[in-house]
Amino acid sequence: MRKRAVKMSCFYIPAICLILFFVVRPFCETVYVSLCKWNGYSPQKLFIGFENYMEMFSDKRLLTAFINTLIYGLVSTVFQNVIGLGAALFVNSRFKGNNLVRVVIYMPIMISSLIMGYIMYFFLTYDNGVLNDILGAFGMGAVDWLADGKNGVLFITLINTWQYAGYCMIIYLSGLQNISKVYIEAAQIDGAGCFARFRYITLPMLIPAITSAVMIDLVGGLKIFDGIISLTNGGPNYSTHSMMTYLNSQYFLSEKAGYASAIGITTFIMIMAVSLFSNRYFERKSIDM
Repeated sequence: MRKRAVKMSCFYIPAICLILFFVVRPFCETVYVSLCKWNGYSPQKLFIGFENYMEMFSDKRLLTAFINTLIYGLVSTVFQNVIGLGAALFVNSRFKGNNLVRVVIYMPIMISSLIMGYIMYFFLTYDNGVLNDILGAFGMGAVDWLADGKNGVLFITLINTWQYAGYCMIIYLSGLQNISKVYIEAAQIDGAGCFARFRYITLPMLIPAITSAVMIDLVGGLKIFDGIISLTNGGPNYSTHSMMTYLNSQYFLSEKAGYASAIGITTFIMIMAVSLFSNRYFERKSIDM
């Protein structure tokens, strides 16, 4: 058995080597670069310690990107899960056209976030935008929907919610279909209403599905990138940037690779902390219920 265990362990070696080469090594290099002043292409890096990290505390644009990232991550996650759960409860019942409704709700996730951003840009753009053409048909003036940063953040959040709500629906639908009807029927016999059955039977049994959906949406929302690039490119005046898009602008536009690496490490730590906290919270809820 010991020889067999040693032989089986050998199969892990290729995977471990790949992880070390493509994950651990780049991460360690990024940590080192974050401690240097570097433009991204020069062969020389000037070691400056934690100056890049100290600069982050005085960067007002980074603060805006940080707040936007929380909005994209937390608000989108709440909306996606509420809409996804509601849609799952709706399509879980039997009615004509059930499968069609499922496909329509799930369809947006089949489109790349980058492409979705470009599609919505042509809806919201000032010149010849679809929404402004509709307003013009009713004799109303055109509106520059993306001129204000707050509107841009709102549209990005709504688009991200709409695109990934169908993914939550599939997760919740799978969880609902694994709930035995015996519990529901027993509650009905005891006189429990619809809300009571949902509160005390359906919701506790959906905790594993809720955990999966929330974690996937939360991590995806906190590292949102391509949808912002294609819709607003972080504008106007850096007001719709997320941490990841601001990192991109600092690295490639401002040529501050060291500062961008510091932002990347900070974003990684933030996402890891939020993910661990959320996962532990749902684990406790699962035990309590």
